[in-house]
Amino acid sequence: MGKRSNFNGGAIPGGMNNIMKQAQRIQREMEQKQTELQNTEFTADAGGGAVSVTMNGKREILKFHISKEAVDPEDVETLEDLVSAAVNACLRRIDEEGSQAMDSITGGVNAGIGGFPF
Repeated sequence: MGKRSNFNGGAIPGGMNNIMKQAQRIQREMEQKQTELQNTEFTADAGGGAVSVTMNGKREILKFHISKEAVDPEDVETLEDLVSAAVNACLRRIDEEGSQAMDSITGGVNAGIGGFPF
């Protein structure tokens, strides 16, 4: 008879139980960071403050400001560009903050993890 193998998950200390505990811890941390992000307010502006927008991490617009100087009925396109720029800048800030939060949990290895919006 051959020698029996004592396979306990290979070189992973603690085996599968340890992996599951670590995965649960990471999931809890990710959920906590996601909640924090959703409740955080982000503000960005365009045109030197002519247009500013404040959003939360859920990407909902909370506040919007357009200065009187930015409103020119003869040049609506510029105002439209400023609004787009402010909203896009705010969305980038939310994405960057989310990526940094995820990196702090996963050590920078976050590509394709569980569909989280970070």
